[in-house]
Amino acid sequence: MTMTKPSVAEIFAPVRDGLNAVEARMREGTPDQHEALTAAIEHLLASGGKRIRPAIALLSGGIFNADLDRLVSVAAAIEMLHTASLVHDDLVDGALLRRGIPTLNAQWSPGATVLTGDYIFARAADFAAQADSVRVMRIFARTLMVLANGEINQMFSSRGVASREDYYRRIYSKTASVFEAASESAAVLGEARESQIAALATYGREVGSAFQIVDDILDFTGDTNHIGKPVGSDLRQGLVTLPTLCFRDLYPDHPDLSALLNGRMGDEALSARVVEAIRNSAAIRVSLEEARGFVGRGIAALDNLPVGPHLENLQAIADYVVSRDL
Repeated sequence: MTMTKPSVAEIFAPVRDGLNAVEARMREGTPDQHEALTAAIEHLLASGGKRIRPAIALLSGGIFNADLDRLVSVAAAIEMLHTASLVHDDLVDGALLRRGIPTLNAQWSPGATVLTGDYIFARAADFAAQADSVRVMRIFARTLMVLANGEINQMFSSRGVASREDYYRRIYSKTASVFEAASESAAVLGEARESQIAALATYGREVGSAFQIVDDILDFTGDTNHIGKPVGSDLRQGLVTLPTLCFRDLYPDHPDLSALLNGRMGDEALSARVVEAIRNSAAIRVSLEEARGFVGRGIAALDNLPVGPHLENLQAIADYVVSRDL
């Protein structure tokens, strides 16, 4: 008999009240907050996203019965940190759509967009401070530095680089570090043992890496209307992700890929042929297997944590990450 996997709603059920509180916290304005900032934040928060990062924070802290209000503050901080990073990423990349919805920089000047991202970063830091933990604030600051440094590396060093080392460094900076911060900070608030904090940090890092790999797979296999950007947009912009690396391993002498990696990244017709070749190759399956390896390591890291519904749903999130929209 085939077992039906739980839906996202079922996975999040134990922390639904907490997630509702996170949504409310993120929409809280400051007394002198400009109405344009309020509208921008509302636009960003309403544009989609399943709130996996705050759910991971709430579930991780729930294992140790951490104070809910402090957990909500950390979960809101993590999601706002992620949101702010998207504002700056879209501006740097010149992206006009995200999830099929116009980005801020499609509507505002670069200056206004940068300042809005800065404001949301500061708001996120304020939420993190509400957890009243110096260690949590250090995790938050570390993660923000990793995000910014990763973006600089991508701008100056990663375009056209076909290296697994570069790729895994990049996805840690871009995604896995934020997942890691969510689970690690929550464990700190729950006053878990150091070994348990380390275990949850590993879980976040591994599952976050898998999450980004699946995003990179969907960049090739997804529908343009669904993913909100052209298929293969990363490769068209010179960013080599895991499906391309796996395709190169499978077909090291592929002439179109070789030409693309050797200086012809701006050739649209060539890029389109390579994207189509990767999309229809075994590289997609191989990439997904690699993502499942990350998930397996993330789940294994939870082995010695207290058993209960929160732990079970962290495992379910990991499984969901490698099955979504595929």
